[in-house]
Amino acid sequence: MPNVELTRLDKVSPFRKVAIGTWQTTYDPTVYGSLKVRMERAEHYIEAFRQHTGKRLTITHLLTKAVGMALASCREANAVLRFNRIYLRKQVDVSVLVVVPSQDGSKVDLSSAIIRKADQLTLVQQIESLEEQATNIRTGKDKAMAKSKNLVMRIPFIFMNFFLKFLAFLLYDLNLDLRALGIPRDAFGGATVTNVGSLGLDVAYVPIVPYTRVPIWVAPGMVQDEPVVEDGRVVPGRTLVINASFDHRFIDGFHAMVLARTLKRVLEHPFEELDPIPHPPEADD
Repeated sequence: MPNVELTRLDKVSPFRKVAIGTWQTTYDPTVYGSLKVRMERAEHYIEAFRQHTGKRLTITHLLTKAVGMALASCREANAVLRFNRIYLRKQVDVSVLVVVPSQDGSKVDLSSAIIRKADQLTLVQQIESLEEQATNIRTGKDKAMAKSKNLVMRIPFIFMNFFLKFLAFLLYDLNLDLRALGIPRDAFGGATVTNVGSLGLDVAYVPIVPYTRVPIWVAPGMVQDEPVVEDGRVVPGRTLVINASFDHRFIDGFHAMVLARTLKRVLEHPFEELDPIPHPPEADD
């Protein structure tokens, strides 16, 4: 009689196979933190933006832009660790995790869409870039992504840890461009955003994925109705908890403070900080 009666799961998604090959130990340098921000102005901004541009702006778009601006304001946080030395990135790139359902809808996979120069793009440009990438991933038109997933599925489970470590060594330690082999160039950038609020969660901390070399993982929760104190009075409010996981080897409390202040400023004052909207509603005055 075995200790546990088991049946092996033979059919898994590419993401699940990569996840198995990614984490080997609980020993890591991760620091977790949460930031609560008021969202009334952000929600008014989203409504005004949609009316003005016809584009479907979301919390994920706002936060991706805010993360890009935060990295631009804290250059030391926008970095990669190579051979135990810190290398600063020359531009701000932020990735967004995209849910990819199977054709029959019975399974889902996760892929990454990358926003290059996230601090400089307008929100319309960001929305259009994410929409195009998400569509290409979901329809299989992203040939590089499809080729990468096919490669992953051909690697035996027992070799996944070695494969991912070796791949990260080639991409980041040696800093090689492997696009000729179907491996996307710097597919994850300096930070990754994944919206756990879409899953109905308020708080969730995303594990750092070693082979991506991304030191900052940001996970916004659901926007909630909540009593808040305003001018000494308790009033109804709308709040969002932004959860983050940091690699403490080169991001410390000072960097986290600068990043958090920028996120809070951008999200709580979007009409002043983000793309201008003519004739904003009086509710934001």
